Amino acid sequence: MMSPFSLSTLSHIPPPVILRSSSPRRSLNGRISLKVASVSAAYASPKVVVTRERGKNGTLINALETRGIDCLELPVIEHNQLPDFHKLSSILSSTLFDWIIITSPEAGVTFLDAWQAAGTPKVRVGVVGAGTASIFEKIVPSSKQSLNVAFVPSKATGTVLAAELPNYGNARSSVLYPASAKASNEIDEGLAKRGFEVTRLNTYTTEPISHVDQLVLEEALTAPVIAVASPSAVRAWVSLLPESQKWDNAAVCIGETTALAAKKLGVRNVYFPSNPGLEGWVNSILEALQVNSQLHKVQELKNDSFALLTWTLSFCRLR
Repeated sequence: MMSPFSLSTLSHIPPPVILRSSSPRRSLNGRISLKVASVSAAYASPKVVVTRERGKNGTLINALETRGIDCLELPVIEHNQLPDFHKLSSILSSTLFDWIIITSPEAGVTFLDAWQAAGTPKVRVGVVGAGTASIFEKIVPSSKQSLNVAFVPSKATGTVLAAELPNYGNARSSVLYPASAKASNEIDEGLAKRGFEVTRLNTYTTEPISHVDQLVLEEALTAPVIAVASPSAVRAWVSLLPESQKWDNAAVCIGETTALAAKKLGVRNVYFPSNPGLEGWVNSILEALQVNSQLHKVQELKNDSFALLTWTLSFCRLR
């Protein structure tokens, strides 16, 4: 006859061993810092993949590494000059504009090259946000007298820039807009509706990078977060995803425009700051990592509970 079963009987039986991953884990501690709680410090798997053109990810990497977040650099795009770039310096030399509009760091770098080739003429510049404005902080002090960054919109989007750019005087204000060929028409069309005379030059374009190291890509696919700064970068990332692999980790976008592009391409787990810029981007990355950490803990609890239940049922059968 089977002896009666009671919970006290279990106290004499050693519980099952719960196996956990040896990879490092981080949990959010406060608003903007992550504390490492790793069972093995021998190798830290990257938490965030940064995807801008090589050499232009340093600011974001530094901002994340100061918070203890490991990054993997995987450039997915590259920039190429277009024929309009060669027109830019001659136009700057011969024509005076009320405004020069710059809407991305790459457009700022391209403009500065042409502006210096034109002899650093006096210009008044409007930028879309603080990240783009920071490009102009790198020019030599003697040149800053000729270049005045005079306008930043209340929200770092092209639509708001077009709505808020000051129109001085009664005559039509003239605007030179050097941009990427991939940029939308929201700025030039928005300014034209307000009576601005806009000259747009497509000085460069953005293309998917020609070669990606497959080992680096495999590692990137396992990271909880990928950081993307343009619709072109989102398209390039999605094109790299293996058809046989379901990728549903977080895409953290620099702003709403990039986030909308990600959604249209079928990315389901999308984060973005309400006001684009480095600080908002970093905070959105931290939010995505925190959610990932919480989901991971919930899954671990489910796995542990299932293992304990399986062991208990097995013991009962033996009895």
